[in-house]
Amino acid sequence: MYRECRPPSPLRNAIACFWVRSGQRERVRVIPDGCVDLVWRHGAGTRVAGPDTRHWLSECGPDELLLGVRFLPGAGGPALGVSLEELRDDQIRVEQLGRLRRLGLGGDCTPREVWRRLPEIAAELVGSGPPDRAVQYAAARLLDSGQRVEPLSDELGVSDRHLRRRFHAAVGYGPKTLQRVLRLLRFLRASDGDLARAAAAAGYSDQAHLTRECRRLTGLSPSQLLSERRARPDVGARRARLPSAVVSGRACLPTPV
Repeated sequence: MYRECRPPSPLRNAIACFWVRSGQRERVRVIPDGCVDLVWRHGAGTRVAGPDTRHWLSECGPDELLLGVRFLPGAGGPALGVSLEELRDDQIRVEQLGRLRRLGLGGDCTPREVWRRLPEIAAELVGSGPPDRAVQYAAARLLDSGQRVEPLSDELGVSDRHLRRRFHAAVGYGPKTLQRVLRLLRFLRASDGDLARAAAAAGYSDQAHLTRECRRLTGLSPSQLLSERRARPDVGARRARLPSAVVSGRACLPTPV
């Protein structure tokens, strides 16, 4: 079982969802989604799952329970108090991060207690480190299949290097990598069985481009990935979501820094 719950309204600019997973005997393919997760596992405690640039296989035994909170692109680094570049393609215990050492979500907690406390903890973390609005604005623009990365720094009034540095801290990698991740997620949402049409709609130059990128990010061909998702829709690829307030456009354009 895998289920997601929407966060309270005040947290929707930073939190994608709260989630629970249990009772799965097989391994599940997790693909990049631009997000970072705080994950509690019954009996093991809490870890931070950093931003992914490639797929990995998650295991959860039939008697295990996982609870988590997923931070949106641009929100994870500030909330967790660490440059996400340091956590890219990695998972670490919260005791290794200064701001998270006193969360009190050890493996001996009850699932009910953890589920009750996760929104409080998320609110505290986001309050201590609000999302990087410049990065979220750029990420929202990259949801558009026709958007190029190069003009974003001019729109924000910063240099390319400055924007990349903020992306590496708040997302874990640069805007071009996030663009690749969001493009793959667009393909997964748009696919209706016609790979060439879905590739064009998602922003790929052609079907061969889609195949190369899909293999690099997921380890599978597009058709294999779609077949796997159809077989297990409850644990399919996570969706990177951006809040409507960010997607609304220039109203959220931050003051250049």
